[in-house]
Amino acid sequence: MESAILGLKKLEEEITDTVNRLQETESLILSKEKEVAMARFPRLLLMAGAATAERAAAALDFGDLEEANLLLADAETADSEAKKLQPIYNLKVEEFENLPSHFISMELVSNLGREQLAEEDSPLALAQAYETRDKLMATHSELAEEGAIQIVIIKTTGDKILSQPLADIGGKGLFTKEIDEALINCEIDIAVHSMKDVPTYLPEKTILPCNLQREDVRDAFISLSAASVADLPAGSTVGTASLRRKSQLLHKYPSLNVLENFRGNVQTRLRKLNEGAVQATLLALAGLKRLNMTENVTSILSTDEMLPAVAQGAIGIACRSNDDKMANYIASLNHEETRLAVASERAFLETLDGSCRTPIAGYAYKDEDGNCIFKGLVASPDGTRVLETSRKGLYAHEDMVMMGKDAGKELLSRAGPGFFG
Repeated sequence: MESAILGLKKLEEEITDTVNRLQETESLILSKEKEVAMARFPRLLLMAGAATAERAAAALDFGDLEEANLLLADAETADSEAKKLQPIYNLKVEEFENLPSHFISMELVSNLGREQLAEEDSPLALAQAYETRDKLMATHSELAEEGAIQIVIIKTTGDKILSQPLADIGGKGLFTKEIDEALINCEIDIAVHSMKDVPTYLPEKTILPCNLQREDVRDAFISLSAASVADLPAGSTVGTASLRRKSQLLHKYPSLNVLENFRGNVQTRLRKLNEGAVQATLLALAGLKRLNMTENVTSILSTDEMLPAVAQGAIGIACRSNDDKMANYIASLNHEETRLAVASERAFLETLDGSCRTPIAGYAYKDEDGNCIFKGLVASPDGTRVLETSRKGLYAHEDMVMMGKDAGKELLSRAGPGFFG
């Protein structure tokens, strides 16, 4: 016991030292952080190191020594890489002078995972923020000037605590609360979200008038030993933090094992796969495409094989409800077909009052005739019970929202009391 306590103490000291060194490096860079730096030099490793070290501390708090050690190693690597950037920034001090003093701050969720988060990660969040920035710059010439847009990193509770299932620490709002507060408090002007992380309600004083064009909604199967899920031998372990994926997987392949709480960013999950912790994992194809990591994909599951999460692959952009200037900026980027599909799916989710404890899937899309097809699913976490429904109607907002609500009411009735407990 004494040696274990000493080991934890030493690890805590190492983590603290790593965080301090990262913060010193970060302070040096942030003191001159203008768009020139954002455009010319990557800060991803620096931010990754800081977030990873914090997560290591969180893992330590929960007594997960193995995870803390892994995260500490990542933090130290990022710290070393970050220090290599110092001379670059030191040499570019003069380039930060005489830049515009006003910035449009775009939040990004630093989900060094939710995937993320997750399936939403810091690298993924950065990719989504830069995609939004680039579209704003291309559409509005005044925003293309150096320094017109600043990207602000906001770490959320869901980003920091990876040692527990999302449902055990509060569910979806974990990835938006701090961001919403920053937006309402005028610390940022625009918030860039992975729509599948956004609760079905929006905080007062905020609006979300824009969805960028949706990426591929399908899930990717990744394995070093099997070409597809069907090829996995009985007893194989699949890692996923998603109850939606777990339930649909076990429903079709009950002989498989699922390692729950397989959380972390894309890179962390792939590392665990390579280390043999699991024989396969499932990730959102949209995130892999945005990260240019599709070379890791073994095969792609059709939506018939694995119905996607509500709003999977969609980016949403929010602002304050009284900020007409920002609202007009981001509304100009809206992809209406995506916005309507997301509205239909979120109406379905809202009707079910879905949480991170209930496997729910929903997908609305336009068929070859221009109509809307909606497919919805709810399941028991162990996959023994799966209920599905579908709708077809006009591809118009009122009709599509009604389809989502109606499908939700049907599944609520069929599921019966206690199903969504």
